[in-house]
Amino acid sequence: MQIVIVKEFGGIDRLEVEQQPTPTPGPGQVLVRLTSIGMNHAELMGRRGEYKISTGEPPFTPGLEGGGVIESVGDSVHNLTAGQRVVIGPSAPRPGGDGFGGTYRSHYLVDAQLVYPAPDAIPDDQLGTLWLPYLTAWGCLIWQQNIQPGQTVALPAASSSVALAAAQIARAAGAIPYGLTRSPAKAERIRALDTAVFEDLIITHEDDGTMRKWHRDFKQITDGRGIDVFFDPVASGDYLDTEIRALANDGCVWVYGLLGPKGPVDVTPLIRKRAAIRGWGMSTLVAAGPAEVQAGCDAVLRGFESGAYRQEVGGKFPLSDVRHAHTTMERGEHLGKLVLVPDGE
Repeated sequence: MQIVIVKEFGGIDRLEVEQQPTPTPGPGQVLVRLTSIGMNHAELMGRRGEYKISTGEPPFTPGLEGGGVIESVGDSVHNLTAGQRVVIGPSAPRPGGDGFGGTYRSHYLVDAQLVYPAPDAIPDDQLGTLWLPYLTAWGCLIWQQNIQPGQTVALPAASSSVALAAAQIARAAGAIPYGLTRSPAKAERIRALDTAVFEDLIITHEDDGTMRKWHRDFKQITDGRGIDVFFDPVASGDYLDTEIRALANDGCVWVYGLLGPKGPVDVTPLIRKRAAIRGWGMSTLVAAGPAEVQAGCDAVLRGFESGAYRQEVGGKFPLSDVRHAHTTMERGEHLGKLVLVPDGE
């Protein structure tokens, strides 16, 4: 099988593509021939040695998402069959003795109970793209925040796969999603996407790169009330300051990433507004136990089956071209989800 291994932390040159024997499933296991592998910023951090909680120490195989077709099943597997299309569950790609390693490979050996049969509505090249965008957003906005019809949800980095997914999830719940992006040109590209369901897009920066006072836009749009929920991967300095100023009373900023530069933040308005800043990661849902994970995964798959959720694929790369794929993600010019496809698929 084809597999990517990081033997030392560092740049893209540390991504090595190798051939290894294809494993055979043992009792209770299935071997999945992957047709797509979703890419995430966590893998860039992991390659650089900035996310050891996920990767462990080298050598390791990156990858947090995957999906494909069952190639063979082990003994005692009765509910799944060879040829069946499945999504690798979010609990599987973990390092160490209780995980099955990363998904940057052509074949993935995993316990049968950790895969989910895929609806026909999901194409083969999207089977490995679901959990990090959709389960991350669903877990925060639905499971934790319990957003309500008519509430406003603001989504920074509107061109990202997570923000596009979060907007669809908010819409399906009856909330009103707004996107934030840096420039009018980027906003026009987002508006052209069939998968973008934002009520409106707010521009956060001037042409010279300085921050606009964009909290005023939200105050105007909401008749002075402000935004109920921010779901934010930027979360730093002037950006977080502006979010706090844009919050409605009893609002919340959920932080799920730290893409912005470090800087001071004035949290005093939170007291007056009875508002909050909270951290979020999909690991919170996973740690809640199998029943909660099952409920979340089922909800995401139902969303795709109904057509309420639709993935935006921003680019596909052969697994053998993984270095180019990482370079593209680091540039950050794409819209939606980047996908690796094992060679030969």
